[in-house]
Parts: sequence; C-alpha cells; structure tokens
Amino acid sequence: MPSLPLDGVTVVSCEQAVAAPLATRHLADLGARVLKIERPGGGDFARAYDETVYGLSSHFVWLNRSKESVTLDLKSDAAPGVMAALLDRADVFVQNFAPGVADRLGLGAAALRATRPRLITCSVSGYGSTGPYRDAKAYDLLIQSEAGLVSVTGSEAEPAKSGIPAADIGAGMYAFSGILSALYDRERTGHGTELEVSLFDSLVEWMGFPLYYAGYGGTPPPRTGTSHAAIAPYGTFAAGDGTELVLAVQNDGEWAAFCEHAVARPDWVTDERFATGSARVANRAALETGIDAVFATLTGAELEERLRAGRIAHARRRELPDVLAHPQLTARDRFAEVPTPGGPVQATLPPITVAGRAPRMAAVPALGEHTDAVLAEFGFDGAALRRQGAV
Repeated sequence: MPSLPLDGVTVVSCEQAVAAPLATRHLADLGARVLKIERPGGGDFARAYDETVYGLSSHFVWLNRSKESVTLDLKSDAAPGVMAALLDRADVFVQNFAPGVADRLGLGAAALRATRPRLITCSVSGYGSTGPYRDAKAYDLLIQSEAGLVSVTGSEAEPAKSGIPAADIGAGMYAFSGILSALYDRERTGHGTELEVSLFDSLVEWMGFPLYYAGYGGTPPPRTGTSHAAIAPYGTFAAGDGTELVLAVQNDGEWAAFCEHAVARPDWVTDERFATGSARVANRAALETGIDAVFATLTGAELEERLRAGRIAHARRRELPDVLAHPQLTARDRFAEVPTPGGPVQATLPPITVAGRAPRMAAVPALGEHTDAVLAEFGFDGAALRRQGAV
C-alpha cells in the first residue's frame, strides 16, 4: 500500500475527552503513529461516557482508532524517564491538561523544547494559558454558553446548545491544522514550534457572522430554528403528506426560480413584499404563510420534482438512522470496518481523501493494550514498572 502523508511522524499525546483526541485521530488517519498516554486503571475518562457501542463509549470509539494505548502514572517516579525517552523520538507532543499541570509534570513546552528544538508542542485548553478565565472549568456546554453559540441556537422561545460538541470539535480541528502547518514549517526551518489552541477562541472564531451582525447591526440575530436570520425562505417546510424538506433560497436568481417552479407564483418576483432579500426577511411571516399554502397541496414527491426542475437548493431533514443509510454515503463507499475491543464497527472514512492512498482505519485500542510493547521498544521493562505501580 502506498505510504500516507504522515508516515514516519510520531505523536505522543496526553489527552482526554474530545478536542485533543480528535486532533490526534486525524493525524493517525493520515499515517502518524500516535502513542496515547492514559491513566492506569481508568484511562481517558471518555472511555466511560456511555456503553452504547458493544459496551464501549461512542465518543471513545469515534475519536481513538489507529492509536496505541500506553498506561503511565505521570506522577510516579518512573514517569519522567519514560516520557523523556518517548519525547526524544517524537515529532509532536499534544496535551490538554488543566493550565499549569504540564509545567508541574515537567512537560511544559519551554522545558521540552529547550533540549528538543525540532519538537512541536500543542496545548489544548478551555480558555488559554492567560486571562481571568484561565482556570475555569471548560466543558463543551460551558464554552458554547460563554461564546454565545447557545444564544443563537434553538427556537425563538428557548435557546439550545448544538447537538454535537461544537467547541471541542472546533478546537480539535484547529489543533490538527496547526500541527500540520508546524510540520510544514519545520521542513523549511528545521525547528519545531509551540502551539496553543483554546476551545473558547476556536468557538468565538466560528461565531464570526453573528458577532459582526450584532456588533454592527445593533441587535443579535434572532433564534429561528432551522431558519436564517438574514435569508428567507430558508429552513424546514412540509408538504401536504408531511414530508419535510429544507430550503435555502439565497439570492434573487434562486428566488425567481423558486417563484416559477416551486410555488407557481411568478408575480411574487415583483411583489414589493418579496422583491429583495431584505424585504423577504422583513415579511417572513407572510412569505412563509404563502409558501405553506402552496406546499400543502403537494405530496413530498411532487414538491421535490418541482424543486429539482427549478434547480432550487433543498434537502431532506433526515433522522440519524436515515443518515447511516444515506444514498450518498452508500454510493461512494464511505464506510470501513474498524476493530474494537467489543467487536467490529462500521466507521465513516475521514473527510480528507488522498488520491490513491487509503486512510489508516486501524483498531480502537483497549486500555493499556500497547504498554508493554511500546515500553520494550524504548528500553523499559513493563513488568517491572507494573510492579512499581507506574503503569
């Protein structure tokens, strides 16, 4: 099999939960060797989030394939020597300890890079290493609330968090892209670098449009469910048989096609209530009432045919079981079998496709599964360390 872009890159990661594990899993997908350091006994606490995947946590199965699990008590007397040996041969060190913990363990970026100038370090934290919130708890919901995502998500009557851990995912992806950029930079300069990514900064970046909207428009965008604060018609509509379709009519050309094909009301194109994007937003209630009246006379199949004929942007509002059987995923063969300690699972392939090279889709590790092999590779006696309670 052809090599992957990150073959030969070794990552040592002291990681928990979602953000850092997501970053390192993407590195593993592209060929990096990821040595995941876990607490003896319990390991990454995401292992215990739920038991829905053959007794394993859905979060852990999602985030940790293709890694090697090494248990090590970082407070033990043996830990500094073991970590030093691992990091001497590492290209990247990732950690998401609470602020200050890495330094107390001797794993701070400055200390590590003083003797390892090619090492790339990446710290993932809740709010960053400085500022009044530095030591605040930083679970995903809390970050979503502080960054304002909850304020713009949900219905007019009630705010809501996103259904996925948006802050964690954002930070994980920025850590991933930052590490890739640092690896590229090292090829040019010969030197590693120190990266810092926070969940809060990541999600505030994602809040760009609402922040500009509120800061310069004077009012925050309203919560509108699947609708859009600045675009109409946009959101979920139902045909007469109950089929739900999601529309996104985003410019005047699409609006004209919608009027002609979807609702057979060409007069709406010049109706002053709907003639411009801002007018459609201002008169959203009247617009949606008119659309609902037309759609109520159609079946879902009839409505979809009209939308296709007009090349009008639309989608099905699918439930999760429907997504697992999505015809686009099936047609493009976007699933692969991944071994886990509980049994094989079907996993979606990574979003990054490298032409002619299949991604690594190796097993999700059991806790400490690779401890003895990795320690032996680096010159340590796993059995002796186990007797000391270090692993």
